Amino acid sequence: MVAHQILAYVTLLAVSCSYVAYATDPTQLQDFCIGIDDPTAAVFVNGLFCKSPLKATADDFTFRGLNIPGNTNNKLGSNVTLVSATNLPGLNTLGISMARIDFAPNGLNPLHTHPRATEVLNVVQGTLYVGFVTSNLQNGGNTFFSKVLNQGDVFVFPQGLIHFQLNIGKIPAIAIAALSSQNPGVIAIANAVFGSTPPISIDVLTKTFQVDANVINYLQSQF
Repeated sequence: MVAHQILAYVTLLAVSCSYVAYATDPTQLQDFCIGIDDPTAAVFVNGLFCKSPLKATADDFTFRGLNIPGNTNNKLGSNVTLVSATNLPGLNTLGISMARIDFAPNGLNPLHTHPRATEVLNVVQGTLYVGFVTSNLQNGGNTFFSKVLNQGDVFVFPQGLIHFQLNIGKIPAIAIAALSSQNPGVIAIANAVFGSTPPISIDVLTKTFQVDANVINYLQSQF
């Protein structure tokens, strides 16, 4: 009798968990999707319309050019070449994308987040100093995790957390990143805070960072 009761409980628990899993909303693939009543308007549910499977070709699943170095001749000394459903249509709905990241010596992929993806980074060439910061912990603080990576090393950045990569070597560095979304999104922290359009109120920024308005004005002028 006890065995039957245990089996019944396990079965009920499994069904309940399955129901809960399927009852949740799917993760969005874009920042927002405004509801409209006009069926003739261009509506993007997952960012792209789908081609008929009968018209698919091998080219839809092919991207060429990831062997080409990105241009790092910029203030940050880095360049990201993203391969997503935008330039590799066969990725649409598959929930994955990738990127090549090139770094000049001392080049930086600055503080940023991917709101819809976890990132796994593999160093192909060079030496990178990488790290991420946790969300607020129970004690109100944030933990910083960092590591120096060499060729062949792999590091993971959990979804949505602020992270960076810095080339601390004397030669150009290359990394390949895999991301768990066809549209991971990116929020460059400095650009978003100090370079948004329209700009965030000076009052908000001075109080947030506890600095003088002149400091905020200078930072905003950089973006």
